[in-house]
Amino acid sequence: MLPERQRSPWWELGRRFLLAAAILVGTVLLVWLDRGGYRDGNDPTGEVGLIDAIYYTTVTLSTTGYGDIVPVSDQARLVNAIVITPARIGFLVLLIGTTIEVLANQGREMFRVARWRRNMKEHVVVIGYGTKGRSAADTLVQNGLDPESIVVVDPRPSAREEANADGLAVIAGDATRRDVLRRARVERASQVIITTDHDANTMMATLTVRQINPDAYIVAAVREQDNVPLVRQSGAQAVVTSSEAVGRLLGLSSLSPTLGEVMEDLMTYGTGLEVAERDLLVSEVGKQPQRLPDQVIAVVRDEQVYRYFDPVVTQLARGDRLIVVRPSKEQPWAPRPGANFEDAAIDD
Repeated sequence: MLPERQRSPWWELGRRFLLAAAILVGTVLLVWLDRGGYRDGNDPTGEVGLIDAIYYTTVTLSTTGYGDIVPVSDQARLVNAIVITPARIGFLVLLIGTTIEVLANQGREMFRVARWRRNMKEHVVVIGYGTKGRSAADTLVQNGLDPESIVVVDPRPSAREEANADGLAVIAGDATRRDVLRRARVERASQVIITTDHDANTMMATLTVRQINPDAYIVAAVREQDNVPLVRQSGAQAVVTSSEAVGRLLGLSSLSPTLGEVMEDLMTYGTGLEVAERDLLVSEVGKQPQRLPDQVIAVVRDEQVYRYFDPVVTQLARGDRLIVVRPSKEQPWAPRPGANFEDAAIDD
């Protein structure tokens, strides 16, 4: 599909107005030049002047047709049949088509918004669609989340255009305001990702989201490590320090270029290695994490994360979840229950 050409509604309206005016002017000139073939029934002389030509053109193109001015010669009637009648159709299409299109677009948009509001639940709200927010949304989509289940909140027109181009719904406004978050259906969201430009805005947005939805899982990004406790106290379950992460990657790359390359590989989707969380399969119960085909780096047990070498997880048990590293080319690289015709080992 070719990309859709985006034009201003005023440009489209002006273009159609000029086309309609061109049809009017062209038809008036045509009638005026062939005025000898027309007769005015209200004029004793029967002559058709310029005003009569304009009058006849307007009532003819609008299909009013009072019948006081009529073509009488064969040439005038032929011109009416071949030229003026198609011009009349084109004129009506421009006028009526524009009105119908505007009404249809407005009605369709209202229907889409109403349906979206009715069906939107258990979705993900991404607050801020800068570099971090866009990467987070891309990661969710690339891991199987339907783009229709993601809602972006951002006040910037450029960010909204980018989100729309990526196929995401956008709510325009400040995420620290309750009415804006309610338009994004935050009270029905399952997860909220907060990536604002300032830590103060992140804390305010986190507090507001937590007040509206006490059950949502909130992930927030901050620039300064000192603000992590504050954002956690505001209600975020996970807080990522962007500046600290970038600084650590820079330091590792300086100390060991190969180590920095591996770390960057783990954070880049679609190439090299990927990190995933998956269920423990029935066939893996009782085994050591090091003896599984996947490279297990951590085990999640009773909501606690243990490193693979921790004595607590020497033997894997039902209900465990595994954090693994696998080649990205192995699709799906993070199997869910039932993959490879195996069942997950989940506690009853």
